[in-house]
Amino acid sequence: MKVLVCVSEAVPFAKTGGLADVAGALPLALAEQGCEVRLALPRYRTVPLEQLRRAGTVTAAVGKDPVTGTIFETALDGSLVPVWLVDQPRWFDRDGLYGEGGRDYPDNLARFTFFCRAILAWLDQQPWRPDVLHCNDWQTALIPALATAVQERRVPTLLTIHNLAYQGLFPPEQYPLTGLPASLFTPRGLEFWSQVNVLKGGLIFADVLNTVSETYAREIQTEPYGAGLDGVLRDRRHDLFGILNGVDYGTWDPSADPLIATTYTADKLSGKRACKQQLQRVFRLSEDDVPLIGMVTRLADQKGLDLVIEVFEEILRTGAQFVVLGTGEPKYHDLFKALAARHRQQVGVELGFDNPLAHQIEAGADMFLMPSRYEPSGLNQLYSLRYGTVPIVRRTGGLADSIVDLTPKTLAGGTANGFVFEEHTGQALLEALHRAIATFKDRTTWRRLQRTGMRADFSWARSAQKYLELYERARARAAALPQG
Repeated sequence: MKVLVCVSEAVPFAKTGGLADVAGALPLALAEQGCEVRLALPRYRTVPLEQLRRAGTVTAAVGKDPVTGTIFETALDGSLVPVWLVDQPRWFDRDGLYGEGGRDYPDNLARFTFFCRAILAWLDQQPWRPDVLHCNDWQTALIPALATAVQERRVPTLLTIHNLAYQGLFPPEQYPLTGLPASLFTPRGLEFWSQVNVLKGGLIFADVLNTVSETYAREIQTEPYGAGLDGVLRDRRHDLFGILNGVDYGTWDPSADPLIATTYTADKLSGKRACKQQLQRVFRLSEDDVPLIGMVTRLADQKGLDLVIEVFEEILRTGAQFVVLGTGEPKYHDLFKALAARHRQQVGVELGFDNPLAHQIEAGADMFLMPSRYEPSGLNQLYSLRYGTVPIVRRTGGLADSIVDLTPKTLAGGTANGFVFEEHTGQALLEALHRAIATFKDRTTWRRLQRTGMRADFSWARSAQKYLELYERARARAAALPQG
């Protein structure tokens, strides 16, 4: 099986969120299972040219204009997985990936039209031909539409939805940039309330669709979670699947993590105490053995930060400490900075992204809070399980698929690994937190929760096997459809 994974970001080359983690890990797991996989993404400013080999040039149309770019080649770190980077300085040599200062670049449709068309044009020059094109999110969602409407020899496509809220919406006058026929700019094509909706095109034309958890695959077919595309997704329900993201345990493993104070295992948890003390020192909190709640998150309404702010003073009245690492909406920057200034012994805030600190929070916190409005997959709850940091989550998306609420039945059955609440309210969050704090005082039960989580297997190997099955499904569906 030959697969080209097409994506707009991937570690270690460029990252704004979890998509990059997935794109950096999944190809490696696929290769380990015998898949002949390659990765394609733009060459952003973050990728130094001196680390790359020039592979050739490619010309692709953006509207009526032919645009030439350069293809550079390298490999994923520590592997033989080839990586193609599409270089076009006018569009990708910028400080940001999709925008700056909280605003998207106005020419994003042109930028990613070129990227998608350049990939297809480059493949036309290569002896290596993929059996499946694995596209990800709106930035590569034009590929299925182009493969159907433009290519003479169509390659089967899988489109993965990492977050349905980001759809690639553009003014109608920009539609000609895509080079797609005018007949596709209709409600049955890429037209969406008089705008261009790039993701919608991918949802319609890809052979198979998936998203990053089984629960989220069901949720997005409903009006509350469908972001206006629930009808399209219901029409494709027989081709829509959910695969929970995996964890790179080579990076996230407390038994061998060089970024934390002391390593530890499920059988020898004593080192976690030293990690907690280190975290308290980093944030200048009192070094008391009280519950320490951690968050590493994008500071946005989607992540349930409004609920946290609503009950924050009540959380602190329990005696717990709270640390947060993240960046996002300015209102949350201001709110958390004010809370940290008012409660210096209990609250620590770091605004920005700091990978070593993210590891130290996972290792040093007792509990990890994820009260998301929606969460397609989530990775931090999986990291937390491995680090013995008990998750407190809302039942949605990947959180629902990975965290089992503590009840007498789940505890007796050995499946309980966290605390789950249903309603998106501050009171529901607070009740779950009170349950967690009460259990924290019962150290025997707490250790059972920790060890259950630490021994769980959410590795990429399991997820990669499911993706291989979807690739075969895409090939079969494409073969059954008329070509041309």
